[in-house]
Amino acid sequence: MGQRHCGMMLFLILFCWCVMASHEDLAHAEADQGLCLGDFDYGDVLSKAILFFEGQRSGKLPAGQRVKWRGDSALSDGRLENVNLVGGYYDAGDNVKFSWPMAFTVTLLSWTATEYQREISATNQLRYLQSAIKWGTDFLLRAHASPTTLYTQVGDGNSDHQCWERPEDMDTARTLYKINSSSPGTEAAAEAAAALSAASIVFKSVDSNYSTLLLRTSKSLFELADKYRGSYQGSCPFYCSYSGYQDELLWASVWLYKASGDSNYLNYVLSNQGWSRAVSEFSWDNKFAGAQVLLAEEFHGGKNSLAQFKSDAASFVCALMPGSSSVQIKTTLGGLLYTRDSSNLQYATSASMVLLIHSKMLSEGHIDGVQCGSAHFSASQIREFAKSQVDYILGKNPMNMSYMVGWGTKYPRQLHHRGASIPSIHIHPAKVGCHDGLTTYYSSTSPNPNTHEGAIVGGPDSNDQFSDLRSDYSHSEPMTYMNAAFVGAVAALVSGTQKECVGTKKTEIRSL
Repeated sequence: MGQRHCGMMLFLILFCWCVMASHEDLAHAEADQGLCLGDFDYGDVLSKAILFFEGQRSGKLPAGQRVKWRGDSALSDGRLENVNLVGGYYDAGDNVKFSWPMAFTVTLLSWTATEYQREISATNQLRYLQSAIKWGTDFLLRAHASPTTLYTQVGDGNSDHQCWERPEDMDTARTLYKINSSSPGTEAAAEAAAALSAASIVFKSVDSNYSTLLLRTSKSLFELADKYRGSYQGSCPFYCSYSGYQDELLWASVWLYKASGDSNYLNYVLSNQGWSRAVSEFSWDNKFAGAQVLLAEEFHGGKNSLAQFKSDAASFVCALMPGSSSVQIKTTLGGLLYTRDSSNLQYATSASMVLLIHSKMLSEGHIDGVQCGSAHFSASQIREFAKSQVDYILGKNPMNMSYMVGWGTKYPRQLHHRGASIPSIHIHPAKVGCHDGLTTYYSSTSPNPNTHEGAIVGGPDSNDQFSDLRSDYSHSEPMTYMNAAFVGAVAALVSGTQKECVGTKKTEIRSL
């Protein structure tokens, strides 16, 4: 009896120890999974970031439109000069179409589609991303109305900004602006060339005829940009060129080289490498860092004559990495890169995208990171810092708030966006006039009736604080190029987290 009792006691002790060990293993596995995933489903984030573009569409919406609170709009754009300028994107929360930032948006989306095709395919988002790209390229093709003409703006920014109305009700002037041989705008034409050449790579295996058209038009736009040089001022005060046009010419020539394989475009880069300079931002106005990272990859692939660009790409990394001896862009106490107060997240998202692409190249090339004075940063350290920026935007910040609309439980409810802030035309078909929108909806303290899912807002101030106010456009307005950069940054994180976390899940199963 005593022996059986002792045996039972021993069994119970062993059983309890095994259960405790199992729970401890499970706890460790769950902790590892949380660390691995960053507590975020990046695949779902990616789908929302891409979905955002459907809410920004102008023109006749397609049968497969998923954002149902939107309707057809601006169906007569271009009629003033007998050209078809229907379609494209509203660049932010207003109802004006600007070709320059729209083209930059398309270039970023196309870069992402080529860089992370496998990862995006794994989340079943590639066709949606291709659709988002094509909505922009179709417009840019129409905007290049002749070899020496590019329409750069549809709508009068000043009158539009005096109104608050849905795109579907829009009655402000659809004034047309364009560049040509006598009124040049090199930045806009070169960015459109970059967009179409980058997109031609995306569609090469999908629709070869369309890809050929994109590349041919890109070459024409580059000739317009380069032959008739002049800095673009057409969209001032909304989009003014501060960095000049040399960055766009380099950027476009790199994409044309990648798309065509024509060495003349690489020779153009080499002939003008003196234009390149060390920078600390990558934006709709300043493309140097993007061109430098693309050319650094070519350098590491064996083109030793591109050493200048490899060096400048490293300088960009050093300007951003905390702990670098040459850091230029500081982070907030909460860890967010802070370039300037107006829509700061546009710079954080674009920097993250470029850092992630560069770190991928370093890692795949087995290159020993980047040296910044006495500090050295490995590819994985650069990646982790860029990932921290994405995670900050998704909620790992002092306010525990997501700056992506529709993601998580706490996110901006008063997005500075006309269409999102006024009831859908499908629910409220009566016209909402310019001033009715201002008094009834813009001034309202209620949340927006339409959730513009996936929209990234301008973000917090330098103290990591955010006031969810529709009137605070510099912090609460979305922008297409901000979302496009975020798509690129998130796509980079999808694959790595999935591979790491699959192993963690297996550990959990074995532990149980």
